[in-house]
Amino acid sequence: MTMARSIAAFSFALLAALALALLSVVQAQPIPDSQGFISIDCGASNKYTDHHGTGITYEIDEEFIDSGQNMQISTDYIYDEDRQLAKNLRSFPNGTRNYYRLKPDQGKNKTYLIRARFWYGDYDEKNQAPSFDLYIDVNYWTTVNSSHDIWKEIMYVPLEDDIQVCLVNTGNGVPFISALELRALDDDGIYRLRSGFLKLDERQDTGGTPNSTIRYPTDAYDRIWATENYPGWIILNTTSATDSSNDNDAYKAPSKVLRTAQSSIDANTSLYLQWTPSSFEEKWIVYFYFVEIERLTSSLQREFTVSMNDNQFMKTVTLEYLKPVVVVSNPVSGSLITFSIESTNKSGNPPILNAVEYYTIGYLPNVPTAQDDVKAINEIKATYHIKRESWQGDPCVPENYAWDGLDCSNGHPPRIISLKLSSSNLMGDIVSSLSHLSTMEYLDLSNNQLTGAIPETLAELPNLRFLNLSGNNLIGSVPEALKKRVEDKTLNMSLTGNVNLCQADPCPRKKKHNTILVPVVTSVSGFFLVLFGALAIIWLIKRKQRAESSGRTLRLKNRPFKYGEVSRITGNFGQVIGEGGFGKVYLGTLDNGTMVAVKVLSKSSKQGYKEFQAEAQLLMIVHHKNLVSLLGYCGDPKHMALIYEYMANGNLRQHLSGRMHPTKDHPKVLTWSKRLQIAVDAAQGLDYLHNGCKPPIIHRDLKTTNILLNEGFQAKIADFGLSRASATGNDSYVSTSLAGTPGYLDPEFQSFGILNRKSDVYSFGIILFELITGRPPIMRSQGGSASMHILGWLIPIVESGDIQRIMDPRLQGKFDINSAWKVVEIAMSCTRATARLPVDYVGRIILGWALSLYVIPFLGLFTF
Repeated sequence: MTMARSIAAFSFALLAALALALLSVVQAQPIPDSQGFISIDCGASNKYTDHHGTGITYEIDEEFIDSGQNMQISTDYIYDEDRQLAKNLRSFPNGTRNYYRLKPDQGKNKTYLIRARFWYGDYDEKNQAPSFDLYIDVNYWTTVNSSHDIWKEIMYVPLEDDIQVCLVNTGNGVPFISALELRALDDDGIYRLRSGFLKLDERQDTGGTPNSTIRYPTDAYDRIWATENYPGWIILNTTSATDSSNDNDAYKAPSKVLRTAQSSIDANTSLYLQWTPSSFEEKWIVYFYFVEIERLTSSLQREFTVSMNDNQFMKTVTLEYLKPVVVVSNPVSGSLITFSIESTNKSGNPPILNAVEYYTIGYLPNVPTAQDDVKAINEIKATYHIKRESWQGDPCVPENYAWDGLDCSNGHPPRIISLKLSSSNLMGDIVSSLSHLSTMEYLDLSNNQLTGAIPETLAELPNLRFLNLSGNNLIGSVPEALKKRVEDKTLNMSLTGNVNLCQADPCPRKKKHNTILVPVVTSVSGFFLVLFGALAIIWLIKRKQRAESSGRTLRLKNRPFKYGEVSRITGNFGQVIGEGGFGKVYLGTLDNGTMVAVKVLSKSSKQGYKEFQAEAQLLMIVHHKNLVSLLGYCGDPKHMALIYEYMANGNLRQHLSGRMHPTKDHPKVLTWSKRLQIAVDAAQGLDYLHNGCKPPIIHRDLKTTNILLNEGFQAKIADFGLSRASATGNDSYVSTSLAGTPGYLDPEFQSFGILNRKSDVYSFGIILFELITGRPPIMRSQGGSASMHILGWLIPIVESGDIQRIMDPRLQGKFDINSAWKVVEIAMSCTRATARLPVDYVGRIILGWALSLYVIPFLGLFTF
């Protein structure tokens, strides 16, 4: 018996444990309850049940959103707040768009009440509530800009099973949200428009108890009814229950709401209201709720006419005792919105109004991206674990917030036509979902860590014109279907860098009997590799020594040009592309078609022959991929000229100021990734001058106009007329002349004339701040009467922690917040009075934004 009891006890305990485990699994999934409700307390740390009358269970929001951080309202308010959902919020300091994903059990094409709640509560202790936009799926919903406890509510019919509520940062503060609620309506015929959705303005219980609200469970749909009693109107009420058998009861207005009403003082007086809309085009729809709650002494029924805006809408209503009637107006608009309820005098009783809802119409102009494309790109995102701030919500819509790296068509619906994921640290096989993007024209997966074979299904993409798979670890043979498309010139394909990929036809078979030969060949190859490496290093050292031993005299080893030749290649100096202290710079073309820039020394030059000669002297002995190359010279004493490589995209300041004409390949605004790469290029060039040259060379005039960009937007340092060689690697010296450009000058140099490598590092820090902000180093007022150095403007903002305020607004929020902070930290270190960073370290830190670029600063050190 004891044994049986023990077994029974053990079995019971085991079943209990399993039940608890199952319950835990179920509770871990945020699902709507049986009423069709989704209730989210944004920022809460635990699930809980509201005990203030509703009994609604609120979920935490971590399963509904991937971004943001939990916050709590200020202690000045939290102890006075008795509602749990108002104490917490979720804040979104990073990214332009942040999406909540709701998936109700009822699915698409059903009517839902969606309510978003906002209570700022000075959670960030700035005492300044932000302003931001709210979107429902891909369309604008409303703007949130209140410091009070408010909610925004809509009646919405989604076209897909998922509903997305998006908070959009418009540059006016950090978006936040306190609660998000969804309620499914039983009857899909109510609150439904042919197109668009309803935005609640007010919902009023007329004649109710003052300062009271009614909601769930009294209201089955959890509408919130607030009492509104108009002065001069008579309050009516009853204790009798209303009749729920009426067809109008689909709206399920609570009996508690309908048992109260207001009427005019007599049958000859109407109930009249008016209000001013925010715009003339705004369309309003009003829901009127009527119930006869008085037993009339005569057999006549109460009858009245409801009209709006000079009879834009009109309807006559006859009431029966305790039977609800709901009247829905047509959409009305105008500079003033009015409604009037007037008795027909058939019963001799005044008109009444039990409750009313005011809505405006929200429009749905944007169509979501084709669902096949959405499914495919989300599978790609999940497979490769892509984490980009912009990759939330719809990939293409709204157009201003499309995912980074995507281009989309303007069709109906939009389709993904271009996917650029170069250098995105993708690993694994090429995912099959790429073949489902059936309208794709451009696919770039270069410089990743992709493995496996190339899927033949890529050839089935009918519109694919460009395929770049270079720089990966792909294996096997190239599919015949792709080869044929390349041969037919319907596809441009790049596969370079995939050392284990066979591109021959047919692919050679591996021989298995060379097991002894392979180690021998490997050993011999290794020996010669070491030998050639040693010889290469010796050659580089000797080349560098020859450059150093050439002294500082001008030995023009580059090709000499005669003045007549200079005139010919510039078309008789026909096109000016720049102008500096030396004189004008002209566009030229060599006989082999190479475009060049020709700098001609002006007779009236302020800098003169000495500095012109210094630049030529320097560029004869220094060579680096991030320094502008000197191709030749003209030594005619009356017509001195230097011939440089042509930099097709001008200088960096032109792009940051927006003065460059945009093209299809290069838009007007430099992207954040391009700005980072330009910073890296400049750091490498400066690192070479400081650490790769013996003795080190100090540029002395580093600025954005002296950073030039070639056709691929590679940055190169130019204008070495003021450059000087330092005595040793660490020594400083005192300059007797103040040279350089205001705004970029090191304060130590300005005050004491002390010049060293840190002077260039200071200028580099200012350039970083220009890349971040888009602003020049000296910022002037609109009238030009006042000016401020960029550091004086941005340092207080940075110290306050609000990096969004200093970012170039033309980026439209499309930047990585972590890399932005890193660049700000580097720039701050560069521009401090002491302890500035060496530029080689600066370059390496900046390269941290993309792992694949880490080797560049090291390779740059060995380029001569």
